[in-house]
Amino acid sequence: MADQGWDKTRINTVNRYRNRGKYDYQTVNTIVDETLVLHVSFAPFPSNDDPPPFPVILPMVGCTSSYPEPAVADKSDSRVIYLHGAATSRIIRLAQASDPTTNDDQPYTGIPVCIAATQLDGIVLALTPNHHSCNYRSAVLFGHAYLVTDDAERLHALELVTNSLVPSRWENTRYPNATELKSTGILRVEIESASAKIRTGSTGEDRGDLKDEGLRKRVWSGVVPAYVKLGEPVAAPTDMSGEVPRYIEEWIKERNEEGERYAREVAK
Repeated sequence: MADQGWDKTRINTVNRYRNRGKYDYQTVNTIVDETLVLHVSFAPFPSNDDPPPFPVILPMVGCTSSYPEPAVADKSDSRVIYLHGAATSRIIRLAQASDPTTNDDQPYTGIPVCIAATQLDGIVLALTPNHHSCNYRSAVLFGHAYLVTDDAERLHALELVTNSLVPSRWENTRYPNATELKSTGILRVEIESASAKIRTGSTGEDRGDLKDEGLRKRVWSGVVPAYVKLGEPVAAPTDMSGEVPRYIEEWIKERNEEGERYAREVAK
């Protein structure tokens, strides 16, 4: 069975190097969930008669979810994205203002947003700067963000986002109190269109340069693998628990090893 995914449209079709474009749910969802910081863009004053000409882009923590359906390990289904932020942040307040439970004058259509997730996997150094490039995995998603007000869904999202940063962290910490829960905002983004773009491999050289042995002997070409490397944990001055928990050590080790393995593999 063919991979399920988004239809190509005017808004999500990859135009340059189309062979690098991916539209299946599995690829897009995986890139989002493996990216530590997502960048979310939106119009800050959508109903203003004279809005500023600039969109706003915020770095936010988030992850995909199939809620309320059970999670699918291979991420091959269509999912929503949960974004976590302070209740006083601009995007949370904007979502609250458009919620019919707090503002009966407007229909609740959600906030149009664009979410970008990018991972750098290598710096590609060719014989000439014009052919330099990067190995990367990127995803761009378009949808509408809604403020989550249901208590069960909020708790599900908070646990999911917490564990997306460090697996098993939620169950190994104190449960948030009422004040902390009230100060935290959760957005559910229902995705309408998305695509991914991936570059792997070594250099792509000019044919004339490849025939120039003198140039090839003088200029080094290749790929510098790039990946996030998590460092040795530094205990807080207030910590009294002792050694770093095994689940944190194992997660650091596994993430670092996988990041390096992938970056080196796609550099070939």
